[in-house]
Amino acid sequence: MHGDGSGRWCGTGKRRPTARVLAEAGRQFVRFGVLQLRCCAFALALVAGIAASRLLPEGLPVARYDLVFAYGVLLTVLARRVGWDSARDTGVIAVCHVIGLLFELVKVWLGSWSYPEEAVLKIAGVPLYGGFLYAAVGSYVCRAWRLFGLRLSRYRAGATALLAAAIYVNFFTHHWLPDGRWLLAAGLLAATAGTWVWFTVGGRHYRMPLALSFGLMGFFLWIAENAATYVGAWSYPHQLGDWQPVALSKFGAWALLVSVTFVLVERAARREDLGVGACGARGVCGVCGVRGADGVCGVCGADGVCGVCGADCACGVGGADGVCAAPGQPPAGPGGRAGGAGLRDLPSGCALRAVGRPGERPAPATWRTRP
Repeated sequence: MHGDGSGRWCGTGKRRPTARVLAEAGRQFVRFGVLQLRCCAFALALVAGIAASRLLPEGLPVARYDLVFAYGVLLTVLARRVGWDSARDTGVIAVCHVIGLLFELVKVWLGSWSYPEEAVLKIAGVPLYGGFLYAAVGSYVCRAWRLFGLRLSRYRAGATALLAAAIYVNFFTHHWLPDGRWLLAAGLLAATAGTWVWFTVGGRHYRMPLALSFGLMGFFLWIAENAATYVGAWSYPHQLGDWQPVALSKFGAWALLVSVTFVLVERAARREDLGVGACGARGVCGVCGVRGADGVCGVCGADGVCGVCGADCACGVGGADGVCAAPGQPPAGPGGRAGGAGLRDLPSGCALRAVGRPGERPAPATWRTRP
Protein backbone atom coordinates (compact mmCIF):
# COMPACT_ATOMS: atom_id res chain seq x y z
CA MET A 1 0.00 0.00 0.00
CA HIS A 2 1.08 3.59 -0.56
CA GLY A 3 1.08 6.52 1.81
CA ASP A 4 -1.61 9.17 1.76
CA GLY A 5 0.75 12.05 2.56
CA SER A 6 -0.14 12.05 6.26
CA GLY A 7 2.51 9.56 7.29
CA ARG A 8 -0.02 6.71 7.44
CA TRP A 9 -0.39 3.64 5.27
CA CYS A 10 -3.54 3.90 3.18
CA GLY A 11 -6.24 1.54 4.31
CA THR A 12 -4.58 0.64 7.60
CA GLY A 13 -4.59 3.81 9.68
CA LYS A 14 -1.14 2.88 10.98
CA ARG A 15 1.87 5.16 10.81
CA ARG A 16 4.69 3.88 8.65
CA PRO A 17 8.13 3.39 10.20
CA THR A 18 10.16 6.57 10.38
CA ALA A 19 13.89 7.16 10.57
CA ARG A 20 13.49 8.13 14.22
CA VAL A 21 11.75 4.87 15.09
CA LEU A 22 14.37 2.81 13.26
CA ALA A 23 17.21 4.76 14.86
CA GLU A 24 15.75 4.24 18.34
CA ALA A 25 15.31 0.54 17.62
CA GLY A 26 18.95 0.40 16.60
CA ARG A 27 20.02 2.15 19.78
CA GLN A 28 17.96 -0.24 21.88
CA PHE A 29 19.54 -3.19 20.09
CA VAL A 30 23.01 -1.83 20.83
CA ARG A 31 22.06 -1.25 24.49
CA PHE A 32 20.77 -4.81 24.66
CA GLY A 33 24.00 -6.15 23.17
CA VAL A 34 26.16 -4.15 25.58
CA LEU A 35 24.15 -5.45 28.55
CA GLN A 36 24.54 -9.01 27.26
CA LEU A 37 28.30 -8.56 27.02
CA ARG A 38 28.35 -7.27 30.59
CA CYS A 39 26.36 -10.31 31.69
CA CYS A 40 28.89 -12.58 29.96
CA ALA A 41 31.93 -10.84 31.48
CA PHE A 42 32.85 -13.71 33.79
CA ALA A 43 32.26 -16.40 31.16
CA LEU A 44 34.20 -14.54 28.46
CA ALA A 45 37.11 -13.92 30.81
CA LEU A 46 37.13 -17.58 31.86
CA VAL A 47 37.14 -18.95 28.30
CA ALA A 48 39.76 -16.37 27.29
CA GLY A 49 41.96 -17.52 30.16
CA ILE A 50 41.58 -21.17 29.16
CA ALA A 51 42.48 -20.28 25.57
CA ALA A 52 45.51 -18.29 26.71
CA SER A 53 46.68 -21.23 28.83
CA ARG A 54 47.20 -23.27 25.68
CA LEU A 55 49.89 -20.81 24.62
CA LEU A 56 51.99 -21.53 27.70
CA PRO A 57 55.26 -23.35 27.06
CA GLU A 58 55.57 -27.01 27.95
CA GLY A 59 57.53 -28.17 30.97
CA LEU A 60 56.12 -25.68 33.47
CA PRO A 61 56.28 -26.84 37.11
CA VAL A 62 52.52 -26.30 37.46
CA ALA A 63 50.01 -28.21 35.33
CA ARG A 64 47.83 -26.21 32.97
CA TYR A 65 44.59 -27.40 34.61
CA ASP A 66 45.89 -26.23 38.00
CA LEU A 67 46.79 -22.83 36.57
CA VAL A 68 43.31 -22.52 35.11
CA PHE A 69 41.80 -23.35 38.50
CA ALA A 70 43.93 -20.65 40.18
CA TYR A 71 42.87 -18.24 37.45
CA GLY A 72 39.20 -19.10 38.05
CA VAL A 73 39.56 -18.42 41.79
CA LEU A 74 41.28 -15.08 41.13
CA LEU A 75 38.61 -14.20 38.58
CA THR A 76 35.88 -14.94 41.13
CA VAL A 77 37.56 -12.73 43.74
CA LEU A 78 38.09 -9.98 41.18
CA ALA A 79 34.46 -10.16 40.03
CA ARG A 80 33.36 -9.66 43.63
CA ARG A 81 35.81 -6.82 44.31
CA VAL A 82 35.02 -4.79 41.18
CA GLY A 83 31.28 -5.28 41.53
CA TRP A 84 30.62 -7.70 38.68
CA ASP A 85 28.97 -10.01 41.20
CA SER A 86 27.22 -9.20 44.45
CA ALA A 87 27.54 -11.26 47.63
CA ARG A 88 24.34 -13.07 46.67
CA ASP A 89 25.72 -13.74 43.19
CA THR A 90 28.94 -15.16 44.61
CA GLY A 91 26.96 -17.54 46.82
CA VAL A 92 24.84 -18.73 43.89
CA ILE A 93 27.94 -19.12 41.72
CA ALA A 94 29.58 -21.24 44.44
CA VAL A 95 26.52 -23.52 44.56
CA CYS A 96 26.59 -23.79 40.75
CA HIS A 97 30.27 -24.72 40.97
CA VAL A 98 29.56 -27.55 43.41
CA ILE A 99 26.56 -28.83 41.43
CA GLY A 100 28.59 -28.66 38.22
CA LEU A 101 31.55 -30.45 39.78
CA LEU A 102 29.30 -33.30 40.94
CA PHE A 103 27.86 -33.46 37.43
CA GLU A 104 31.38 -33.64 35.98
CA LEU A 105 32.49 -36.39 38.37
CA VAL A 106 29.64 -38.67 37.34
CA LYS A 107 29.85 -37.91 33.62
CA VAL A 108 33.62 -38.36 33.40
CA TRP A 109 33.35 -41.61 35.37
CA LEU A 110 30.76 -42.82 32.85
CA GLY A 111 33.00 -41.82 29.93
CA SER A 112 30.77 -39.07 28.49
CA TRP A 113 33.81 -36.79 28.13
CA SER A 114 37.28 -36.48 29.59
CA TYR A 115 40.06 -34.18 30.75
CA PRO A 116 43.10 -35.86 29.22
CA GLU A 117 45.86 -33.74 30.79
CA GLU A 118 47.55 -34.39 34.12
CA ALA A 119 46.97 -32.14 37.16
CA VAL A 120 47.45 -32.14 40.90
CA LEU A 121 44.04 -30.59 41.63
CA LYS A 122 42.17 -33.40 39.96
CA ILE A 123 39.60 -35.73 41.55
CA ALA A 124 38.52 -38.94 39.82
CA GLY A 125 39.71 -37.57 36.48
CA VAL A 126 38.01 -34.17 36.91
CA PRO A 127 40.10 -31.02 37.46
CA LEU A 128 38.64 -28.71 40.06
CA TYR A 129 38.35 -25.93 37.53
CA GLY A 130 35.63 -27.95 35.78
CA GLY A 131 33.03 -26.52 38.15
CA PHE A 132 33.84 -22.99 36.97
CA LEU A 133 32.23 -23.73 33.63
CA TYR A 134 28.88 -24.09 35.40
CA ALA A 135 29.70 -21.20 37.71
CA ALA A 136 30.06 -19.05 34.58
CA VAL A 137 26.46 -19.90 33.64
CA GLY A 138 25.35 -18.96 37.15
CA SER A 139 27.25 -15.66 36.89
CA TYR A 140 25.50 -14.87 33.60
CA VAL A 141 22.02 -15.48 35.00
CA CYS A 142 22.77 -13.53 38.20
CA ARG A 143 24.10 -10.53 36.29
CA ALA A 144 21.23 -10.65 33.80
CA TRP A 145 18.80 -10.62 36.72
CA ARG A 146 20.28 -7.36 37.98
CA LEU A 147 21.35 -5.59 34.78
CA PHE A 148 18.11 -6.29 32.93
CA GLY A 149 15.96 -5.93 36.05
CA LEU A 150 14.38 -9.33 35.41
CA ARG A 151 10.88 -9.89 36.78
CA LEU A 152 8.53 -12.83 36.33
CA SER A 153 4.80 -13.00 35.79
CA ARG A 154 2.75 -16.16 36.34
CA TYR A 155 5.83 -18.08 37.40
CA ARG A 156 5.11 -21.49 38.93
CA ALA A 157 8.05 -21.69 41.28
CA GLY A 158 7.29 -25.08 42.86
CA ALA A 159 6.55 -26.95 39.63
CA THR A 160 9.54 -25.44 37.82
CA ALA A 161 11.88 -26.29 40.70
CA LEU A 162 10.68 -29.91 40.86
CA LEU A 163 11.11 -30.35 37.11
CA ALA A 164 14.57 -28.75 37.19
CA ALA A 165 15.62 -31.18 39.93
CA ALA A 166 14.22 -34.12 37.94
CA ILE A 167 16.08 -32.92 34.82
CA TYR A 168 19.35 -32.80 36.75
CA VAL A 169 18.85 -36.32 38.16
CA ASN A 170 17.82 -37.67 34.76
CA PHE A 171 21.18 -36.67 33.28
CA PHE A 172 22.65 -39.28 35.63
CA THR A 173 19.99 -41.98 35.68
CA HIS A 174 19.47 -42.20 31.91
CA HIS A 175 22.66 -44.27 31.77
CA TRP A 176 20.86 -47.08 33.63
CA LEU A 177 17.15 -46.24 33.35
CA PRO A 178 14.99 -45.14 30.42
CA ASP A 179 15.79 -41.58 29.37
CA GLY A 180 12.96 -39.30 30.43
CA ARG A 181 14.28 -36.05 28.97
CA TRP A 182 11.51 -35.73 26.39
CA LEU A 183 8.82 -36.20 29.02
CA LEU A 184 10.63 -33.74 31.29
CA ALA A 185 10.97 -31.27 28.43
CA ALA A 186 7.22 -31.51 27.81
CA GLY A 187 6.59 -31.04 31.52
CA LEU A 188 8.85 -27.99 31.61
CA LEU A 189 7.02 -26.46 28.66
CA ALA A 190 3.70 -27.07 30.44
CA ALA A 191 4.99 -25.63 33.72
CA THR A 192 6.32 -22.48 32.03
CA ALA A 193 3.36 -21.99 29.69
CA GLY A 194 2.10 -18.45 30.22
CA THR A 195 5.18 -17.48 32.25
CA TRP A 196 6.81 -14.28 31.05
CA VAL A 197 10.24 -12.86 31.77
CA TRP A 198 10.08 -9.07 31.93
CA PHE A 199 13.28 -7.14 31.32
CA THR A 200 14.26 -3.51 30.92
CA VAL A 201 16.53 -1.99 28.28
CA GLY A 202 17.10 1.76 28.16
CA GLY A 203 14.16 2.42 30.47
CA ARG A 204 11.72 0.44 28.31
CA HIS A 205 10.02 -2.76 29.42
CA TYR A 206 9.92 -5.90 27.27
CA ARG A 207 8.83 -9.45 27.84
CA MET A 208 9.72 -12.92 26.58
CA PRO A 209 8.26 -16.38 27.28
CA LEU A 210 10.36 -18.15 29.90
CA ALA A 211 10.52 -21.32 27.76
CA LEU A 212 11.95 -19.29 24.88
CA SER A 213 14.61 -17.81 27.16
CA PHE A 214 15.65 -21.35 28.16
CA GLY A 215 15.93 -22.27 24.50
CA LEU A 216 18.00 -19.21 23.63
CA MET A 217 20.36 -19.74 26.56
CA GLY A 218 20.72 -23.39 25.59
CA PHE A 219 21.66 -22.43 22.03
CA PHE A 220 24.30 -19.92 23.06
CA LEU A 221 25.66 -22.34 25.67
CA TRP A 222 26.03 -24.91 22.89
CA ILE A 223 28.05 -22.33 20.91
CA ALA A 224 30.10 -21.59 24.02
CA GLU A 225 30.70 -25.31 24.51
CA ASN A 226 32.06 -25.54 20.99
CA ALA A 227 34.45 -22.70 21.77
CA ALA A 228 35.45 -24.24 25.11
CA THR A 229 36.23 -27.65 23.63
CA TYR A 230 38.15 -26.00 20.79
CA VAL A 231 40.48 -24.27 23.28
CA GLY A 232 40.92 -27.50 25.25
CA ALA A 233 38.67 -26.97 28.26
CA TRP A 234 37.58 -30.62 27.96
CA SER A 235 37.10 -33.15 25.16
CA TYR A 236 34.31 -35.46 24.04
CA PRO A 237 35.37 -38.91 22.82
CA HIS A 238 35.02 -37.87 19.15
CA GLN A 239 37.29 -34.87 19.76
CA LEU A 240 40.31 -36.71 21.17
CA GLY A 241 41.99 -36.85 17.75
CA ASP A 242 41.07 -33.79 15.72
CA TRP A 243 38.56 -31.28 17.06
CA GLN A 244 35.02 -31.77 15.81
CA PRO A 245 31.91 -29.66 16.57
CA VAL A 246 29.84 -30.64 19.58
CA ALA A 247 26.76 -32.66 18.68
CA LEU A 248 23.67 -30.54 18.08
CA SER A 249 21.79 -32.67 20.62
CA LYS A 250 23.77 -30.87 23.35
CA PHE A 251 21.78 -27.75 22.48
CA GLY A 252 18.66 -29.40 23.86
CA ALA A 253 20.54 -30.74 26.85
CA TRP A 254 21.76 -27.26 27.77
CA ALA A 255 18.27 -25.78 27.29
CA LEU A 256 17.03 -28.23 29.92
CA LEU A 257 20.00 -28.01 32.26
CA VAL A 258 19.94 -24.21 32.40
CA SER A 259 16.59 -24.48 34.21
CA VAL A 260 18.54 -25.68 37.27
CA THR A 261 20.62 -22.49 37.34
CA PHE A 262 17.56 -20.34 36.73
CA VAL A 263 15.69 -21.89 39.67
CA LEU A 264 18.66 -21.31 41.98
CA VAL A 265 19.00 -17.66 40.98
CA GLU A 266 15.26 -17.03 41.21
CA ARG A 267 15.13 -18.52 44.69
CA ALA A 268 18.06 -16.38 45.82
CA ALA A 269 16.50 -13.28 44.27
CA ARG A 270 13.20 -14.00 45.97
CA ARG A 271 14.95 -14.21 49.32
CA GLU A 272 16.21 -10.67 48.75
CA ASP A 273 12.73 -9.56 47.74
CA LEU A 274 13.81 -8.86 44.17
CA GLY A 275 10.79 -9.20 41.96
CA VAL A 276 8.49 -9.70 44.96
CA GLY A 277 6.25 -6.91 46.10
CA ALA A 278 7.65 -6.40 49.58
CA CYS A 279 6.62 -2.82 50.04
CA GLY A 280 7.40 -0.01 52.45
CA ALA A 281 10.41 -0.83 54.60
CA ARG A 282 12.41 -2.45 51.80
CA GLY A 283 11.46 0.10 49.16
CA VAL A 284 10.08 -2.33 46.59
CA CYS A 285 7.02 -1.58 44.54
CA GLY A 286 4.48 -4.40 44.56
CA VAL A 287 3.53 -3.72 40.94
CA CYS A 288 6.69 -2.97 38.98
CA GLY A 289 9.14 -4.56 41.43
CA VAL A 290 11.65 -1.69 41.26
CA ARG A 291 13.67 -1.06 44.38
CA GLY A 292 16.47 1.08 45.74
CA ALA A 293 17.90 4.47 44.92
CA ASP A 294 17.08 4.18 41.22
CA GLY A 295 13.37 4.18 41.96
CA VAL A 296 12.14 3.73 45.50
CA CYS A 297 8.50 2.98 45.97
CA GLY A 298 6.47 5.85 47.35
CA VAL A 299 6.10 4.97 51.03
CA CYS A 300 3.00 2.84 51.13
CA GLY A 301 0.64 4.02 53.80
CA ALA A 302 1.51 7.66 53.06
CA ASP A 303 0.28 8.11 49.53
CA GLY A 304 0.76 4.55 48.26
CA VAL A 305 2.11 5.64 44.87
CA CYS A 306 5.21 4.20 43.24
CA GLY A 307 7.66 6.80 42.00
CA VAL A 308 8.52 4.67 38.96
CA CYS A 309 5.45 2.94 37.58
CA GLY A 310 2.94 5.28 39.21
CA ALA A 311 0.60 2.57 40.40
CA ASP A 312 -1.77 3.39 43.23
CA CYS A 313 -0.74 0.30 45.19
CA ALA A 314 -2.30 0.24 48.61
CA CYS A 315 -0.09 -1.61 51.04
CA GLY A 316 -1.51 -4.40 53.12
CA VAL A 317 -0.53 -2.87 56.45
CA GLY A 318 0.01 -5.64 58.93
CA GLY A 319 -0.08 -8.24 56.16
CA ALA A 320 1.76 -11.49 56.49
CA ASP A 321 4.43 -10.56 53.98
CA GLY A 322 3.71 -6.90 53.27
CA VAL A 323 2.81 -7.43 49.60
CA CYS A 324 1.24 -4.53 47.77
CA ALA A 325 -2.23 -4.82 46.40
CA ALA A 326 -2.74 -4.44 42.67
CA PRO A 327 -3.88 -1.00 41.49
CA GLY A 328 -7.34 -0.17 42.73
CA GLN A 329 -7.54 -2.99 45.25
CA PRO A 330 -7.86 -2.19 48.95
CA PRO A 331 -5.32 -3.39 51.49
CA ALA A 332 -5.94 -6.48 53.52
CA GLY A 333 -6.84 -6.32 57.15
CA PRO A 334 -4.44 -7.02 59.99
CA GLY A 335 -2.63 -10.28 59.54
CA GLY A 336 -3.92 -10.68 55.99
CA ARG A 337 -2.31 -10.47 52.60
CA ALA A 338 -2.80 -7.56 50.29
CA GLY A 339 -4.92 -8.01 47.23
CA GLY A 340 -2.12 -8.72 44.74
CA ALA A 341 1.33 -10.20 44.62
CA GLY A 342 3.16 -7.67 42.53
CA LEU A 343 4.64 -8.38 39.15
CA ARG A 344 4.27 -12.12 39.57
CA ASP A 345 0.51 -11.70 39.16
CA LEU A 346 0.41 -9.15 36.35
CA PRO A 347 -2.43 -9.85 33.93
CA SER A 348 -1.27 -11.24 30.60
CA GLY A 349 -1.10 -8.69 27.78
CA CYS A 350 -0.13 -5.84 30.08
CA ALA A 351 3.10 -3.94 30.10
CA LEU A 352 4.45 -1.27 32.41
CA ARG A 353 5.42 2.24 31.43
CA ALA A 354 7.80 4.12 33.69
CA VAL A 355 6.52 7.60 34.44
CA GLY A 356 7.93 10.09 36.84
CA ARG A 357 11.07 10.05 38.93
CA PRO A 358 11.82 8.82 42.43
CA GLY A 359 10.12 11.09 44.91
CA GLU A 360 7.65 12.49 42.38
CA ARG A 361 4.00 11.58 42.25
CA PRO A 362 3.39 10.36 38.69
CA ALA A 363 0.19 10.43 36.75
CA PRO A 364 -2.21 7.69 37.81
CA ALA A 365 -2.58 6.23 34.30
CA THR A 366 0.24 3.73 34.09
CA TRP A 367 -1.09 0.65 32.40
CA ARG A 368 -1.17 0.06 28.69
CA THR A 369 -2.30 -3.07 26.89
CA ARG A 370 -0.34 -4.70 24.11
CA PRO A 371 -2.28 -5.24 20.92
